Amino acid sequence: MNQYRRASGILLPVFSLPGPFGIGTFGQSARDFIDFLHDAGQSCWQILPLNPAGGGNSPYSGFSAFAGNTLFLDPDLLAEDGLLTREEAEGYREENTGRVDYARRMELSKEMLKTACKRGLAGDRTDFEAFRQENAAWLADYALYTAVKDCFNGLPWTNWPDNGLRLHEGEAVLFYRDRTVKQREILEYAQFLFFRQWKALKDYAGEKGISIIGDLPLYVSLDSADVWAHPEYFELDEENMPVEVAGVPPDYFSEEGQLWGNPLYNWEKMKEEGYGWWIRRIGSAFSLYDMLRIDHFRGLSTYWSVPAEAESAVSGRWRKGPGMDLVGVLTSWFYDRQFIAEDLGLLTPDVYELLEQSGLPGMKVLEFAFSSGPDNAYLPHNYTENCVCYVGTHDNTTARDWLETAEPAERQAAADYLGLNEEEGENIGFIRAGMTSKARLFIAQMADWLNLGAEGRINVPGIPEGNWTFRLPEGVLRRELAEKIARLTELSGRGRNEH
Repeated sequence: MNQYRRASGILLPVFSLPGPFGIGTFGQSARDFIDFLHDAGQSCWQILPLNPAGGGNSPYSGFSAFAGNTLFLDPDLLAEDGLLTREEAEGYREENTGRVDYARRMELSKEMLKTACKRGLAGDRTDFEAFRQENAAWLADYALYTAVKDCFNGLPWTNWPDNGLRLHEGEAVLFYRDRTVKQREILEYAQFLFFRQWKALKDYAGEKGISIIGDLPLYVSLDSADVWAHPEYFELDEENMPVEVAGVPPDYFSEEGQLWGNPLYNWEKMKEEGYGWWIRRIGSAFSLYDMLRIDHFRGLSTYWSVPAEAESAVSGRWRKGPGMDLVGVLTSWFYDRQFIAEDLGLLTPDVYELLEQSGLPGMKVLEFAFSSGPDNAYLPHNYTENCVCYVGTHDNTTARDWLETAEPAERQAAADYLGLNEEEGENIGFIRAGMTSKARLFIAQMADWLNLGAEGRINVPGIPEGNWTFRLPEGVLRRELAEKIARLTELSGRGRNEH
C-alpha cells in the first residue's frame, strides 16, 4: 500500500482456497486466485497467519510464532520436485466439500511428509543446511518441541510428564534431542519445503502486481515452542505457568468479553534486550509478507490482564503496555515496510494517542457503522485517508448475513445510508461504499463479493470450535465477476495502473 496511492484487495485465508486436496494449498488453486485478483484489478491479497494452527485449529493460537503450517504444502508441487510420485500425489485428492476436515488432513499430511522428506533430504542437503543456519533462532526449538509433543501423544508442554523437560532444563533438553534426531530432521525439512513453496507463490504474486498482506497475532499460545523454549519472555511463575492471561473486556462481540488464555509478555525483560525477540519476529513475518497487520494493536498501549484461574474475562484489569517504546523500535527498524494497526474493540484515549504517534493506518469496519448516529467513526464520511476500510474482517459475518440478522434499526440505517437495493445487490452496496471512501486501502472478503450468507463466515469470536473451516466452492472465480470487480475498482480510483 504505497503511501500516496489508493488501492484495494480481497481477504481470503489460504485454507479457504478451492482445490483438490481437502484444504487450500500453495499450488495451482493459489496461482489461479492470484490470476483472478490480477484480472479483477486488485493490488492486495490479505491472508490470515500462516503459523501451525493450535487449539480449535485457530491460526491465532499457533504452536509457533515463526514456523509455517505444513498443511498448506501442495502434493502436486512435491511431485514436480520428485518428492512424491504422480500416483502418490493423486492419492491425496478428494472432493471439495466446502469445509476443511483438519483431523483428516493432519493424518494425511504426516504420511505425505515422511515420504517426501525421506526422498528430499539427500538431494536438497546443501540448501537445507543453509536454511537451518538462517533460521537457527527458532527452528531447532520448534522441531524438538513438536517431536516431543508427538512422543507424548499431543499433550501440551505444560502437561509433559518429564518435569525437567517441561521446564526446559538443559540436561533434559539434551536427552530428548538425542532421542528425536530423525523426527526433528523431518520436521525441519518440512519447514524448508513450506518456505520454499511459499516463496515461489509470493514471487508469482509479485510478478502479477499483487502484494500479500499478512496478519500478526499480538500474543502467542501458551502451548507453543516460543513459550516453552523462552519462558523468560513471558510472565510465568516458578513452574512456568501464567499467573494472569490475555483477553479482552466485554465488547461488540461478547457480553462477557473474551478469555484468550495467552500468556502475557514480560515487557521489562524484552525492553532490557532491546526488543530483540520482537525484531526477529517481525523480520520473520516480513520474509513472508509485503505488508503486516498487527492484530489487537491496542494491547500495545494498554492490555486486559485476567487472573489465570478466571472463568471469564470480566474480572480482568487494564495494564500499561510498551507503547511507542516498542512501536517506535519496530517502525524504525522496518522503516521501509508497511504496517496496519488493528485498532478495533474498546478504544480508550491512550490507544488513539498511540495510533497518532505511530502514524500507522487504523481500521474501519462498515458492519460497525450503523449502531449509532452520524458521528459513528466507522461511517465513511468520518474517515481520514490514513485508514483501511473493511466491509467486515475474518471475525465478522458476511454482509449478507449481517443484513439478515442485524437489529431492524441498524439494517434500516445501513439501507438508507448506503442506498441498498436488490438491483445492484445489497452486498455490492456495502462494497461500493468502501471502495469510494477516502480510505487509502479497501479490503472486502471474497465471500462478500460472492454474496454468501453465514456459510461464508470464517470465525465467530468467543466460540472455540467449528471455525476456520470455510472453503470457496469450485468454479466461482469467474471472469465475469473479475470484470465486475475491476470496473468498480477503476471507477473508485483504486486500479493498479492508475497511479
